[in-house]
Amino acid sequence: MGLVIARERPRWPIGCFNRPWTNWSLDEALAAMKSAGYEQIGLLTPTRDDPFIGPAATTEYLANLQEKIDAHGLRAIMGALASRHDIPLADSMRDVQRQIDNAHRLSLQYVLSFGVDKAAEYDHYYRVMANAASYAEEHGIALAMKPHGGASGASEEILRCIEKVKHRNFKIWYDAGNIIYYTGKDPLTELEPVAQYVTGFCAKDCAEQKGNVMIQFGAGKVDFGAIFRKLKSAGFDGPIMVECCALASTPQEVAVNARRNREFLERALPAS
Repeated sequence: MGLVIARERPRWPIGCFNRPWTNWSLDEALAAMKSAGYEQIGLLTPTRDDPFIGPAATTEYLANLQEKIDAHGLRAIMGALASRHDIPLADSMRDVQRQIDNAHRLSLQYVLSFGVDKAAEYDHYYRVMANAASYAEEHGIALAMKPHGGASGASEEILRCIEKVKHRNFKIWYDAGNIIYYTGKDPLTELEPVAQYVTGFCAKDCAEQKGNVMIQFGAGKVDFGAIFRKLKSAGFDGPIMVECCALASTPQEVAVNARRNREFLERALPAS
C-alpha cells in the first residue's frame, strides 16, 4: 500500500461580527461572543449607544470601547465604514478618513465598505473609495468591499468597482449569502471571477433572494465547502467572520447558535 499523507485543514481564523447581539448591551454581546469560542471580532453593526468607528465616535468613546474589548479577552480586527455619496466629494472623503483614523486608534486591520445603491452615486463612490484606499494604506489598514447589492451586487459589479477604484489596497470581503439575498445568483459561480481579490469572508447563509439570513448554516443554499475550496485554490488565507445565526430570546442562547455556526464552518473547511 502507498503511504497515506494526512492533509491539514486551512488554519483560517474564524471570528464573529456583533450583528446577532444588537438587541443587548455591548458588554453582553462581547461576553456572548467570548462564550461562543471566538477570539477575533468585527465591529459591523452600530447601535444607538455604540457608533464604533462611525463619525460620532469620540476619542473618549474609542478608549472606553477598547477597554471593554480588552476586558473580555477579545481582539477587534474590523470596523464598518458609513460613507455618504449625496454630499460634496471633499466632505465624503473627509468623513471616511475620520473613520479610518478611528479604526487606527483601535488598531483594526480592516475597514469594510458596502458599495452604494443608487446608480447616480456610483462614480462618487468609486472616487471616495480610491481616496480611502490610499489613506487606509498609509495607516496600515486594509480596505475591503462587501457585496451588498447595487454597485457591489455580484461579480460584474464587483469587478467594475475594482476597475474604477484602481488601488491595490481595495479588495473584496466576499459574502456568499449576500449574493443570494441581493441578486439570487449562485455565489460559487459569482466567486470565480473575483476570487483573486478576496481578502476576507463573511459567513452567512440564505435560501432565496430577499430571504432570511439570520439562520443556521446549512439551512440555506450556500455550499460553504465548495466556496472554501475555491478560495483555497485562489490563495485565500482568511479571516472568516460569522455574521449571522438564528436569533433567540437571550444573548446566551444566541451564543449557542453562533458557536454551532463556527463549528459548522470548521467542519466545512477543505482538508485537501
